[in-house]
Amino acid sequence: MAGEKGKVLLAYSGGLDTSCILAWLIEQGYEVMAYIADVGQEEDFEAARKKALAVGASKVFVEDLKEEFVKELIFPAIQANAIYESVYLLGTSLARPVIARKQIEIAAREGCQFVSHGCTGKGNDQVRFELAYYALKPDIQVIAPWRLPVFFERFAGRKDLLAFAAEKGIPVVQTAAKPWSTDENLFHISYEAGILEDPNVTPPKDMWKLTVDPEDAPNTPERITISFEKGIPVKVVNHNDGTEVTEPVALFTYLNTIARRNGIGRIDIVESRFIGVKSRGCYETPGGTILRTCHVDLEGLCLDGQMRALRDQNITVPYSRALYNGLYFSPECELLNQSIAFTQRNVTGDVKAKLYKGNVIIEGRVARGDGAKLYDMQESSMDEQGGYNPQDADGFIKIHSIRLKKFTPANQ
Repeated sequence: MAGEKGKVLLAYSGGLDTSCILAWLIEQGYEVMAYIADVGQEEDFEAARKKALAVGASKVFVEDLKEEFVKELIFPAIQANAIYESVYLLGTSLARPVIARKQIEIAAREGCQFVSHGCTGKGNDQVRFELAYYALKPDIQVIAPWRLPVFFERFAGRKDLLAFAAEKGIPVVQTAAKPWSTDENLFHISYEAGILEDPNVTPPKDMWKLTVDPEDAPNTPERITISFEKGIPVKVVNHNDGTEVTEPVALFTYLNTIARRNGIGRIDIVESRFIGVKSRGCYETPGGTILRTCHVDLEGLCLDGQMRALRDQNITVPYSRALYNGLYFSPECELLNQSIAFTQRNVTGDVKAKLYKGNVIIEGRVARGDGAKLYDMQESSMDEQGGYNPQDADGFIKIHSIRLKKFTPANQ
């Protein structure tokens, strides 16, 4: 009997995999509700809602999470200069906490004993979602079909899923399967698997969805100014056409728009997954690339050097790792989140940037408030003393040379 095993809230995308999982869970005796998170991906949410109902979902929840995604995850990541293994801007990782949190909220409200997802058994996302589930609701039960032999032995590949979809009357858009998989949100899109599993295969030009090829980008540079308040972007001005944007989601969406047309934000990397395997991934992070580049530059002007070094080592690296590994709802990540704000108290000012054929080129910056105290043009000038006595450097050098005089370098 349908629903005899309890209620399940399934994270649903509308694609083949989660549609088949929805039908399979019903077949197993669960009442299934579908949950669709809008984190800025370019999808037809109404079509996905109707499809979930057609497959058999008892209820469908479409939740707009863009504002909390931007304010609670994207902007703090920019403040922290979050980056994984020096290259990946954590686009997939950043969206998971808000998606999982809303899923647990709905599950609790609707009396669901179970939550489910369509993550594979080899990836990072299964870890990210489930650690969030258990942190937020320790007694929740998780159904992960792609880790259950009864499921993955029955559905060995796309052919088996298509046959099941036909059997259950699941509508499937008949398009050629692309030889890679994607995950998209407001911050980025990722491409992996398929032909990309060979790290020496060059991605085809038509793979990239968001950004124009840098070679085909406009020959005229686009110049902008981004204003930051305590490390958070609060205004973007486009000097080419006079556009000015201040609202957080609109600001980030606009940065995506101008970055995309200028070919900004593409990377192709091999990364270390949390589960212990290497993975090749290609990413487009247009607006995020502009923001991070400008924020890093402004910090050079108005963040104390020792604080910056300490932050880089003790906040940026562990915070990025916590995000990547799915530990956002952990005590250490809560501590790091509180620390980020402290480091950004004086990071206020404007950064001028030129966007040109895949590049973000900084053309100037100005600090405001207490952050403006650190840079003194007269003090830094090579043409005047500016209150600095060169003779003071003599003792400074001698003190620092004491231990070096007692050391014998190996390459001497």
